[in-house]
Amino acid sequence: MSAKIANTKKDKQPIRMMMVQHLLLTQVKYTQLNSMTWYATAEVEESLCLSFQPLLYDALRLPFYHLSHVTIPQFDSHNWQSYLSKDNFSSHQPSRNIAHNQRQIQRAGVRLLLQQLLNKLEISDTLDESDFPYRLVNHKHYVCFSHTGMSGKNSNQVNQNMNNKIAVVISLDRPAGIDIEHNNVVWKVAKRFYSDNEINRLLALPIVERDTVVKLLWQLKECFIKINHYTLAQGMGMDYSHLIADILDGTRQESPMHIIADEITNYHIAMSTTQHTVVVF
Repeated sequence: MSAKIANTKKDKQPIRMMMVQHLLLTQVKYTQLNSMTWYATAEVEESLCLSFQPLLYDALRLPFYHLSHVTIPQFDSHNWQSYLSKDNFSSHQPSRNIAHNQRQIQRAGVRLLLQQLLNKLEISDTLDESDFPYRLVNHKHYVCFSHTGMSGKNSNQVNQNMNNKIAVVISLDRPAGIDIEHNNVVWKVAKRFYSDNEINRLLALPIVERDTVVKLLWQLKECFIKINHYTLAQGMGMDYSHLIADILDGTRQESPMHIIADEITNYHIAMSTTQHTVVVF
């Protein structure tokens, strides 16, 4: 009798389900720059999936004569976009927590994008993150990541996923750098870091063109920081004034991709205004 009572109580336990986090990549674009270099860009979104796996596991632990009474819902695999009302933000969720969650999404997103790029290239390998630059464990290809999100007051908006842009580059022969940036660089900030030669040349440009070149120059410096492992002050203080004319020329062209061959650094610089991306390879 006691055993039957125990089973009856167990049968009456409420259905348990979990909300499982999933990442969804959208707007994925693959680009081959040369025979040794490929990169990919995307937007990463966070979605939640209703999972009834705990219910299934409980069912499997029941005696076999109870299984005929177990009904598994048919919508287990349906994705449900997460939505939080405005009340869940501001006072309940500080902006620093939102920013931290956004960075975690981007960090996971770039690794998911890397896996998709490897699949595209039919490469089976894993990433070695023990030291910089990152490399594939077996093939030894070089890997570099970048991601960007909303800044300022926009970072407090409910739909954070709209601006989670991510990028990854793979280079076979030497370290490469990539930077994706949707936000403009404030001129006052640039003047704190840029060399005197760069500032003087930028001051000679119309404001609209100056702001565009300031941002691309910042991205170029970010790429070289990743390649050479400079500190932020070191990398931003490097003088790339000799490239400003070529960068400006690229912004004036209608082509979505402009590539500069720099003899001084012995690198190529690819600029994609449509993807908000700069790659140094």
